[in-house]
Amino acid sequence: MVKKSLLSLRPTAALLLPLTLLAAPSFAQAVKEDSVVLQPDKVKDDAPVVETMAEANLPSWSAANARALLAAIKGAGDEGLFAKDYNPEGLKAAIDSGDQARLDKVATDSFLLLATHLRDGRTPNAARKQWFMTDSDAQTTPLIALLTSALVSGTVPQALASLDPVHPNFAVLKASLAKAKTPADANAIRVNMERWRWMPRSLGDRYVVSNVPEYLTRVIHGGTTIATHKAVVGKATTPTPQLNPMATGIIVNPTWTLPRSIINEGIGATIARNPASARAQGYTWTGSGKTLSVVQQPGANNALGVMKMEMLNPHAIYLHDTPSKAAFAATARAFSHGCIRTEKALHFSGLMAVYFAGRSPEEFGEAIASGKTTKFTFEQPFPVYVAYWTVIPNAKGDGISKLADIYGRDAPVVESFARPGRTAAVLIAPNPPSVVPTMTTPITTGGN
Repeated sequence: MVKKSLLSLRPTAALLLPLTLLAAPSFAQAVKEDSVVLQPDKVKDDAPVVETMAEANLPSWSAANARALLAAIKGAGDEGLFAKDYNPEGLKAAIDSGDQARLDKVATDSFLLLATHLRDGRTPNAARKQWFMTDSDAQTTPLIALLTSALVSGTVPQALASLDPVHPNFAVLKASLAKAKTPADANAIRVNMERWRWMPRSLGDRYVVSNVPEYLTRVIHGGTTIATHKAVVGKATTPTPQLNPMATGIIVNPTWTLPRSIINEGIGATIARNPASARAQGYTWTGSGKTLSVVQQPGANNALGVMKMEMLNPHAIYLHDTPSKAAFAATARAFSHGCIRTEKALHFSGLMAVYFAGRSPEEFGEAIASGKTTKFTFEQPFPVYVAYWTVIPNAKGDGISKLADIYGRDAPVVESFARPGRTAAVLIAPNPPSVVPTMTTPITTGGN
């Protein structure tokens, strides 16, 4: 199928048909979309993988490699980490001792812990409030293989540096850390460097990212930002969690199945007392009382507006339109029940249909104008990162800006800096003892 360039997205007659929807009057902000399903925080860290010395089969540490590691540890502050965590005194003593076995153990332990923190972050899960992103770096960059290669080639510093996130925003934070004027400023930057490490090292060639404290959603295609949309995110009582589900399609003119909480808040009573009013708002239902099931049909009143991005996850979080357009005029836009409302949703869903589902603008326009629920399935699913960065590059590109920590999620990370961080992802155990057969009383047989 022929792919469309950005220039091909010029308005056509078919695409202009649904633009009149954008002129619809704003409804009260009381219109509610599907509510977030609050999940308990992850409080336990993953158990480390344990390999024996024989299984790891590591080369011995040369003095040169060990000194290079010591220098990297002393520079850990530049990475937003803390040199003391990686036993620099013990490593220096091991280098000076001339004891190879001691050096191998101390240097390997220090390298694996530092590499773990560089790759996966130092912060224990208990301090990562409502963080549910899946990080695949442990699978793509196994540490024993990395260390083996570094020892053989004498590239320990380069191996450690290769673990940094590749996104340019991380590089801006790293450069800004050295210029921080106060400990509080430095910690704010460290927190956000950590959050980059909690994510996949590379976000991919195409994805959608919503930065909750920034109230913005960006569309990335071919490594380039092709669209930026204002976002409305969860309010303090229904905060938006951080996750990275795969998006599988865009639904235009969606129906909305109301969660029980919202049925109980009012529409259930409206159905019971004034069913004609409920039907006028597009609601259809089956059952009654505790068995009442309510669906809002497509239309101008629909709480999901003209589109919903399908991104299956246990939190019931997705991106969608809203009839409450006035909310986008606010500077701080934490109004939702957890989902992410997207401004200029017609443009957003059009990009999704053309760039990710391979449809023409005409096909998209016809689907919108039909008023019928239509799903455009993406040719290849891609990740949606619902992120939480409170320090970002500034608009001028010469520094950083600090955003409001709307859910109070920075403080637990800062507090964790005063305590030990996560353990190493891989631990090297001594060789296991030889298996000794259990002694039993000999069985004798007698002859006749």
